[in-house]
This record gives sequence, structure tokens and C-alpha cells, in this order.
Amino acid sequence: MMVKVKHWRSMCKGLVLGTFLTSCMILLYCLSMPQVHISLPMPVPYSCAHRPSHLNPRLTSNTSELSTSQTCSPKVDIMFMKTHKTASSTFLNILFRFGEKHRLKFAFPNGRNDFFYPSFFERSQVKDYSPGMCFNIICNHMRFNAPEVSKVLPMDTSYITILRDPAELFESAFHYFGRLAPFTWKILGDDKMSEFLFNTAHYFDPNGFNSFYLKNLLFFDFGFDNMLEVTDPQVAEGIKFISDRFHLVMLVEYFEESLILLKDALCWEIDDLVFFKLNARKGSTVSKLTPELRAKALEWNAIDWKLYQHFNKTFWTKVDSYGRQRMALDVAELRRRNEEMTKICIEDGQAVEAGRIHETAMQPWQPIGEKSIMGYNLKHNVDKANRKLCRKMLTPEIQYLTELGVNLWITKLWGHVRDII
Repeated sequence: MMVKVKHWRSMCKGLVLGTFLTSCMILLYCLSMPQVHISLPMPVPYSCAHRPSHLNPRLTSNTSELSTSQTCSPKVDIMFMKTHKTASSTFLNILFRFGEKHRLKFAFPNGRNDFFYPSFFERSQVKDYSPGMCFNIICNHMRFNAPEVSKVLPMDTSYITILRDPAELFESAFHYFGRLAPFTWKILGDDKMSEFLFNTAHYFDPNGFNSFYLKNLLFFDFGFDNMLEVTDPQVAEGIKFISDRFHLVMLVEYFEESLILLKDALCWEIDDLVFFKLNARKGSTVSKLTPELRAKALEWNAIDWKLYQHFNKTFWTKVDSYGRQRMALDVAELRRRNEEMTKICIEDGQAVEAGRIHETAMQPWQPIGEKSIMGYNLKHNVDKANRKLCRKMLTPEIQYLTELGVNLWITKLWGHVRDII
């Protein structure tokens, strides 16, 4: 008994010490950051990539005979609003590869993999930022702040984001972030999510630490008050603001169709869109939502549900405008390309559990307390022509950011603390 008591005391001391050291290092980092003095900030009026050597007009082509060919140049100035638990890491990999291909400049955070989320984005958080500096792409997690974002990118930037069915998103967020919200620690039983959804008045603390992860997370990410009643006029105003600001709102449930709409809107090539699904959870950790539980999740996340329903309608309006037959043909072509790359790149042709990933460089970031996020092993005999592309397509977000020159010392320090916990 005494051994157990000593063990718990030792763990508690380690947690306290780790938390104290982390807080001290973050404080030192904040104090050491240069203060950015900005006066009369103006939007960047042009793109630093609008040069003939980088961007040559091309003849667009589609698999559908219904489409007409036309000349256009790929758009490279992009604001991707990376929402949580929405396959955004998969899309980020596409953006990273496109940016490298066209030698574009990313506006990255400094010290960590997000822009000091959940605080609102400020342009001073951008690594090496100075007024008037030219950037092409911003895509890391942030709490959206339109006026500040507009000062970092050119005025004709394409604003893109992605949404997910709020019930499925809540299930994923509860699994991934639940342990980070202390009010969940008192939930008893094996099925904590069900217990929470049927007793939210008892468990939920709107002012609790990290509470935003577990209620209307999408609306919160876009910079709005996620605790409003769904009938509040501010909700409709927020949805209208997003609709007016963003040129394309993709949907996780129709990810391939979303990419085809992106290709059409930005004049990209289909080879720019090939992808492997990153940050996927193993099936045994995914809670199956019964109709009753799904209804509870949607009721609890009513604002996100209203947001999703609005953009689900606009999404299919865009698909109809693109052409259903043309869309089906282009999705089939994208799937063919993905299957082709899977055979070339991935050992055994499928994702594996974290413990079976051979290379540390291919290990994805895991939630606290378990290793539920799957990853891939690169084939040993990939031919030289495809090896570089294969490795990039399989590289998790944190490692890819490091390769792109982002200093992630705060993220890595937090990773060590998580390992201790």
C-alpha cells in the first residue's frame, strides 16, 4: 500500500514540476519575443508569386466532355481556415506540397503549430512578420480574426475552409480533447460521452478551462461566441459573415467532391489534389452514435448544426453548377490517382496502428492517454521518381512543419509533458 502511495506522490510531483517548467518556459518565450509596433496597417495589395517564372497560364482540362477548355493561372494566395477535427490535416498536406511546388511563402506561427489558439489571431504572431511583408498562404490553426488576417495576405486571396457534421465532430472532439477539459474528469462510467450528453447541465461548465472544445467548436473557431442560443440574431449574422468572406466551404463527408470544386475555383491540376487520409483514428476507438445520441449531440451543438446545414445547401448548389456528371467523372479520376499512389507508396496498402509504424518521422501526434491515431509505413522499394512525393504525402503535420522550417519548441515541450501525463 505504501509503495502505491509513494508512486502516486511521485507522479503528482512530476506533473506539478512539468506544469511549472512549461509555464516558465512559455513565459520566457513570450517575454523574449520582439514587440511588433504597427502603425496604420494596410492590406498587402499584390502577391509576391505573381511572376511569370512561377505561374504560367495553362489550358484547363477535365475528364468530362461537358466542360469547355479555357486558359487560367493557378491561384496561389490562399487563406485556409483550419477547423478542428475536420480532416484539415489531410488538406494541410495538400497545401504544403502545393506551396513547395510553386515556391510560395507561408505565414507560419513561431514556436508552436498554431497561432496561440484559442486566443484570436494577431498578425504579430506570424514568424518574422513585418508590415507590408509578402505571404501567400496561411493555414495553421487559429481563432479567426478577419481584420488581422487581411493585413497578412494580398487583397485577392482565396478564403477556403472545411466543415464536418457536428454530431460526428463532437464525438471526435470529445475523444481527442475531453481529457483537456477538467470538468469531464468527474464523469463516471465507461461511456463518458453518452453520460455527458444526457446530463450536460450537470457536467458542463461554460467558464471551465478548455470548455470551448466541447460545444459549437466550429462557430468558436470562426471567432464567434459559441455559448449563444441558436435563435440569437448574432448566430445568423455570423453565418452570413462566413458566407460573405469565404469563397469555398468544403465538407468532410464529401471530401473528394470538395477538392474538385477547389481545383475548379483555383485552377489547380488534379495531381495537386492526390492525398492519403492523415490523422485517422482506429475504428475501435470511434463511438457509434445511435439515433438518440446523434440527436442529443446535434441539440447540444445547435449553432454548429445550423452552420453546417447552411453550407451543406450552398455546397450542393456549387456541385449542380459544376455539373453532377462532370463531378462524378472527376471524382472517379481523383480516386484512381489516389489508388495508384497507394500502391506505389504505402506498405501493405493501408494505415497501421501507432505501435506498428517503423519510422519516428512517420508517427502522428496522439491524444493524451492513448495511441489511437493511425499512420503509415513507406514502402522500402519505392522507385526514385516517386520516393520524395510518397514521403511528403505520408509525413504527419508536425514533422512536415519542421521540414518547412517552423520552430516548434513549445509544441515539442508540451509533447514531452503529455508523455509524462
